[in-house]
Amino acid sequence: MKFWDSSALVPIVSRELQSLKCQRLLRQDPGVLVWVLTRVEVQSALARKRRGGEISRTDLRDARKRLGKVAAGWNEVLVAERLLGRAIHLLDVHDLRAADALQLAAAWTASGEDPSRLHFVTLDERLLLAAEREGFPVIEPR
Repeated sequence: MKFWDSSALVPIVSRELQSLKCQRLLRQDPGVLVWVLTRVEVQSALARKRRGGEISRTDLRDARKRLGKVAAGWNEVLVAERLLGRAIHLLDVHDLRAADALQLAAAWTASGEDPSRLHFVTLDERLLLAAEREGFPVIEPR
C-alpha cells in the first residue's frame, strides 16, 4: 500500500502526460491510501481543467465516473488533532500550501509516525521534496 497525493491521482482519472505511468504504478499495487479530502482535491483539479478548456464536458463526466471507481477502493486517513498539529509543523519547516501539508501529515499519521514505512506517490515537486526530507520513500511516476 502506498500513500497517493491527489496530483498523482488526477492522471489516473483524466488523460495527462503521466497517465500511463501512474496507471501502471496503480496496477502494480492497487492499495491506495489517501487523506479524507483527496476526492475534493481531485474534483477541484478536474473542474479547473474543464473551466480552462482542457477537457470537454463528456471528459469531465467520464473522469468523475473513473474517480468514483478508484475512490470506492481506496482507504482514507481521517483528520485528527494530532494530524492537524503535524500539518502546522510541516508548514513551518517546508515550502508547502495548506492542503499539501495536510496530505503529508495524513501520510505521516498513516505511517505510524515512521515515514520510512510508507511509500509516498506524488507529481508535485514541492511536496516530493518535503516528503523526502521527512523520510518517506517517494515515488514519482514519470
